[in-house]
Amino acid sequence: MGKEAGSGKATVPASAPAPAPGEATRRVFGPRSLAALLPPITRPAFRSRSPAATQLMTDWPSLAGPALAARAHPKRFAGGTLFLAASGPAALELQHQTTELIARINTGLGRQIVERVRFVQEDVADPALAPAPRLPAPRPIPVAGLPEGDLHDALARLGARIAARGRS
Repeated sequence: MGKEAGSGKATVPASAPAPAPGEATRRVFGPRSLAALLPPITRPAFRSRSPAATQLMTDWPSLAGPALAARAHPKRFAGGTLFLAASGPAALELQHQTTELIARINTGLGRQIVERVRFVQEDVADPALAPAPRLPAPRPIPVAGLPEGDLHDALARLGARIAARGRS
């Protein structure tokens, strides 16, 4: 590096080495391939959660089956240990089935990922067991020009449901 005569500014020779990692780098605003853009975007996501853990979390209902998925759900996956949230009685029951559960999950994922299962006690409500809210049946709307019968009754009930939905 030298100084320009009279200006006091430093000059950089044309054969200067590229900046080291961590130093300011020049940005390219031209077209770039998708392969060059994805690693900086996906690296932070994979740093916080591995692809295997992501697949395990997203595919949980199909891996575990509907009965198990209703009673327990995965909280996190780290170091080969799957942490499952389940209510007390369900956790106790599932603890006796951990060997089969690990085998089912690893078979579904196609590789040996889960080595251990730990249970976290949490209230996991089963939506199938929750009572459905009972709404009062709306009054049927009379249908003009149709004789009495099953079709008349069905259309009257349908009209009442549509009218009730429009009011809410």
